Amino acid sequence: MPNSRKKTITEVSAHLFRSKGYTATSMRDIADAVGMEAASLYNHIKSKNDLLQTIVFNISKICNEHMAYILTLQSPVEQIESIIRFHIKLMVKHYDFYFVMTHDWKNLADADLADFVVQRRTYVKSMEDIVQKGIDKKSFKPVIPYVVVLNILSSVMGLEFWHMSKKKYNEQEMEDHIVLHLLSGLLK
Repeated sequence: MPNSRKKTITEVSAHLFRSKGYTATSMRDIADAVGMEAASLYNHIKSKNDLLQTIVFNISKICNEHMAYILTLQSPVEQIESIIRFHIKLMVKHYDFYFVMTHDWKNLADADLADFVVQRRTYVKSMEDIVQKGIDKKSFKPVIPYVVVLNILSSVMGLEFWHMSKKKYNEQEMEDHIVLHLLSGLLK
């Protein structure tokens, strides 16, 4: 199986899952969008859930790899800024994939769902730990770390509206201003 064919199927599926919703997207929709018969699609993938698993876990892997890098940075301020910029870039450059990971993960098969929930909780806990470290070092205001994490991730998801707009502001302006806004509320 050519890797590029599965990559195309995965990209098209991510776009359809984001635009139509995972449950509303059929294998026929995917096959039509990639220009093949629905039966032929199964020569390249196992199932619609297999596609969802691939999308969710590929983005999750990228997030976890970046978190490992972030933890090598010295300053909690650098770490949080890096997290914010990273998530913004994912939402801007890989919108369909990021959207599917954050919205459709609930549709994963049981074992995959349990695995993803553990990964997600671990990731959020790592972010909370960074915020707490910043509070302890007196770099950040004394706030509830979980609230900061929710605020960061919610703000990044707000870029969905930017994607749907006429994009008055470019990607870099959006990134810089979101970082400025989020950090200014956190820094002492």
